[in-house]
Amino acid sequence: MQSVLRQLRYSLGFREIRRSLEDNVSEILVSGLDSAGRSLFLAALIEARDLEAKRQKSLGEPGITVIVTPDPYSAAALADDLEFLVPGVPVEIFPALEVLPHEAVTQDPALMQQRLRSLELMLFGESGVVIVPAAAAARRLIPQHIMKRYCRRISLGQELDLPEFLRLLTILGYKREDLVEGPGQFSARGGIIDIFMLTADHPIRIELFDNEIDSIRKFDPDTQRSYQNLDSFILMPARDSIYLPELVPSVEERVKTQLARQAGNLRNLGLTEAAERLEGLMAEHLEKIKEQNLFPGIDQFMACFYQELDSIWGYLKSGLIIFDNPDRVKQSLNAEINELGEQYAHLLEEGRVLPAATKIFATWHDVYTEAQKHQLLYLSPLGNKLQGSKVKQTVNLLSRHVEQFNANLANLALRIKEWQQAQTSVVLVVAKEDRLKRLTSDLFDRGIEVSPLPESRLALPEGKAFIAKGSLSEGVELPEAKLVVLSEAEILGRKRRRLPRRLSVPEGARISSYGELRAGDYVVHITHGIGIYRGITTLEIDGVHRDYLEVYYANDDKLYVPTDQLNLLQKYVGAEGSVPRLSKLGGTDWSKAKKRVKESVRELAEGLLKLYSERQLVQGHAYSPDTPWQQEFEAAFPYEETEDQLRSIAEIKQDMEKPQPMDRLLCGDVGFGKTEVALRAAFKAVMDGKQVAFLVPTTILAQQHYETIKERFEGFPVKHAVLSRFQSAKEQKAILKALARGEIDILVGTHRILSPDVIFKDLGLVIIDEEQRFGVAQKERLKELRLNVDVLTMTATPIPRTLHMAMAGVRNMSLIETPPEGRYPVRTYVMPFDDEVIRQAILREIARDGQVFFVHNRVQDIDWMASYLHNLVPEIDIAIAHGQMDEDSLENVMYRFLNNESDLLLATTIIESGLDIPNANTLIVYDADKLGLAQLYQLRGRVGRSNRVAYAYFTYRPDKLISEESQRRLKAIQEFTELGSGFRIAMRDLEIRGAGNILGPEQHGHIAAVGFDLYVKLLEEAVRELKGEAEQAPPEPLVDLKIDAYIPDEYIPDVKQKVEIYKKIVAAPTREQQSDLLDELTDRYGEPPLAVLNMLTLIRIKALAAQLGVSSVQTIPDGVMIKFHSGLSLPMEKLVQLIQEHKGRIMPLNAKVPKIKIKQGRLTSAQLIALVEEVLTALALAK
Repeated sequence: MQSVLRQLRYSLGFREIRRSLEDNVSEILVSGLDSAGRSLFLAALIEARDLEAKRQKSLGEPGITVIVTPDPYSAAALADDLEFLVPGVPVEIFPALEVLPHEAVTQDPALMQQRLRSLELMLFGESGVVIVPAAAAARRLIPQHIMKRYCRRISLGQELDLPEFLRLLTILGYKREDLVEGPGQFSARGGIIDIFMLTADHPIRIELFDNEIDSIRKFDPDTQRSYQNLDSFILMPARDSIYLPELVPSVEERVKTQLARQAGNLRNLGLTEAAERLEGLMAEHLEKIKEQNLFPGIDQFMACFYQELDSIWGYLKSGLIIFDNPDRVKQSLNAEINELGEQYAHLLEEGRVLPAATKIFATWHDVYTEAQKHQLLYLSPLGNKLQGSKVKQTVNLLSRHVEQFNANLANLALRIKEWQQAQTSVVLVVAKEDRLKRLTSDLFDRGIEVSPLPESRLALPEGKAFIAKGSLSEGVELPEAKLVVLSEAEILGRKRRRLPRRLSVPEGARISSYGELRAGDYVVHITHGIGIYRGITTLEIDGVHRDYLEVYYANDDKLYVPTDQLNLLQKYVGAEGSVPRLSKLGGTDWSKAKKRVKESVRELAEGLLKLYSERQLVQGHAYSPDTPWQQEFEAAFPYEETEDQLRSIAEIKQDMEKPQPMDRLLCGDVGFGKTEVALRAAFKAVMDGKQVAFLVPTTILAQQHYETIKERFEGFPVKHAVLSRFQSAKEQKAILKALARGEIDILVGTHRILSPDVIFKDLGLVIIDEEQRFGVAQKERLKELRLNVDVLTMTATPIPRTLHMAMAGVRNMSLIETPPEGRYPVRTYVMPFDDEVIRQAILREIARDGQVFFVHNRVQDIDWMASYLHNLVPEIDIAIAHGQMDEDSLENVMYRFLNNESDLLLATTIIESGLDIPNANTLIVYDADKLGLAQLYQLRGRVGRSNRVAYAYFTYRPDKLISEESQRRLKAIQEFTELGSGFRIAMRDLEIRGAGNILGPEQHGHIAAVGFDLYVKLLEEAVRELKGEAEQAPPEPLVDLKIDAYIPDEYIPDVKQKVEIYKKIVAAPTREQQSDLLDELTDRYGEPPLAVLNMLTLIRIKALAAQLGVSSVQTIPDGVMIKFHSGLSLPMEKLVQLIQEHKGRIMPLNAKVPKIKIKQGRLTSAQLIALVEEVLTALALAK
């Protein structure tokens, strides 16, 4: 858009403003610009400042522009516009924190990341934009000089005092871990330090040579491998406040002084209970401060740590502050400060905080006075002056709203001609490539030539029309610049759907981490069955050190599993909370259980293959290729499709265009875009004159899907209806008649659709949502339908990729595993249940016209909880829902809530799946420690389904002693990001539910008997065998050579990482693979010791032995014996050659079983083993 901005910069008004800014004139008032005009004006101004900053780089003056907006929504819209208009300039939002300074709730990492990136840009940036919503300016920060002193640039060649640096990381709020996987963590192994900053997209690895920084590299948190060298980086803290340990004594003194005064005041007012509460709370807080514990809520003492606090402007060295709509900024900031004032007056009276907690908030007068120390510019549409402002200059830049064309291209073409006749340049901005091409073509057909927008800094030729791919919030006409810019909002009547900014850290490899072994985990040994893993033990046998995994079985029997046999051991995975029975070592129970499962999976595979083969013989309807209307329908989708969505759509269309009926499962999490994929299939069916049945498990879902279909198919000649108990008998009768006559294309409904009186004229496609929730009779009816119509089944329960692979060729599945880009993350807080916090959370949601889910999973006292909530928040309407209500009553309650007739739905976990209420964006879970991770994950999926930020509060009773298991679960929820282990466990449990749904309830017992992973392996073997693809794996050879081969504790102290590396060693049998593994080991832990190199050698020997049919390679008193399986013929020519090359060293032995003896003689152990590998390699190559 450079040419557009250039056009604007040529206008007289703009040049006048630019000159004044260069002359250091402050408090310039710009009037006449509406929102889109402001975006373009700001982009032009920012681009000019950016170019100037680059020219003046040597002067070291950063050209940061700070823009203050009235609210977070206008900030986000402006940020999106600027990212499109000036893509080369960094744009950050400095959001307000949503957790108050005293609340015992962890701040949301996504917000903290945005704040830290903004501060980094202001402290160290050369140019860029920081957008500050008014409410964010109300909260003060630690002194700028403290932040600047402790944040620093780390560069190659710099000397680093390691203990001092690790102490600094702790002060900066980083948490030490064995392995760095998520933001805010660091680890140190010898001279290698890993740090994951919130401001960085990837973690950083520093390697020291003595005390000097030898290398700085980015690394991937999934693989832990480095991939890019850096010269330097800026070390920022893990939070936006730093609390120095040396200040603790003075903080303690100030807190005690304030406490004595405030408790005395409360007692004088007769508020003894409040005074005692305050004394108790402060004693707890002081204890944590003395322990240097950065606990949630420590920010209330910021003014005790630092008596002089800075505003956000204090972090701006030099630069320009722009107030966008200053009247509204002032109004928003005052509203925020008044609300905070009321809340804190109440908290002071209740004895929950000290007066120091209020010092963190600034007044409008403070904010504005401090801003006036910088160069100021006001953007006021009507030219209103702020009270107290000293406006030096006023410039009017006229902008006009553009009319809506609502996809009426004839009217659009006429209007473009009028603009062209007035010598005005017209620029059309559309979001998608296919839309751009079609619009260009459609306008050409109407006599308008539209050219691609040139990417030059030259102004646009007058009276021409251009088109660009991108996204703008709205269009505008700028008469002085002779420029019109049109967005999709005007062209198509479609407002841009904002995709929010998300925490830009990678999502982590889900599958790879499921196998993490911890001491106490149940494991499955393929030969010996289910045991408990106790850890790694180093044993010395005959003077040789090896590592073994210690596994306990029934009757306290113990098995030591050599680390080179790790492939025989898997973590036992069953449904969450299920405890398997331990196997007996040497017993027959395990082999019997395994045999039963093998028989069952073979039967299952046979049934699936039979069904699949039968369907291949049936002649169904082969749908035509996509029509132009299909392309238009798909182009009207307002979001960018994910890769998974596009692949799924292609797979479904491919099935539909075949003559055999489709039977495909579409699997993806709630909100990942399954419905859109299904609607494209439905549209394709309708284009071929076929009818579509859309089957859902509940009346409410039927109504919701119907509303979606109505909105999505608007403007297309597709007739749709819904059939459920919400229609009267008369309405139902009319729908059924129209359906039989072929007058309805898409019918949405519950199992009522499957009734005998529902007759389609020409049914072509059945879409089923959550089939597992239908009854036996309905499932039988669906089985009949599957034989001659196309069927697409959708499920929100994730399916394990391993199961997907195992069933390839017998069950067609499409997986959508990636969320739509930029989905709003749910702000997740784990905290003790606190009346004040809960009340505020509910009122905050109601204040933005939203609704609240409150989960209380005990039907017996749910009425008590309703009464409790009514007393806590008397101003709201509460509805109750639980599984013991009859179906009609439950649906009526849900329907009322869906229609916004109640504010809060108090429910059991009945809401955990299937419900889509976009207006409910706050979830509160009572006694969260009693629920499973998978349940909590599913519950959290109920919120965050609209264009608003959503909140989830997982609470537990503050006075309750919770079990170790619950604590572990709560800790996992606290890390409940896509990166956390809690997420992985929840996903694993959900996937097993998903597997059960696909495989049928009769398979649940078999999965529990042998663990999920072994079950899938057996299923895969059965499928391959029945398809004639099975390969006979050679038996595992025994390799027992007397050398130290293990990972010493000094090299990798952490047991979990050690197990991970052993797995990698076992999976890398060739020199090429091991070369890559050695690079990884050196990168992560430094040079590997001899014992680790020996381990790699033994794995290579084992792989060669298996390839050759060797049964054992063992040390004997005077060398090594290689024993082959009987009946094997050796490559004699090569063996003779080896015997001649190594005279007297290699001896074939005549016996029933072929053997080769290699004599040691004067060879060292290392030379002997190298010779064994040489012999096996030569024989393998000759074979």
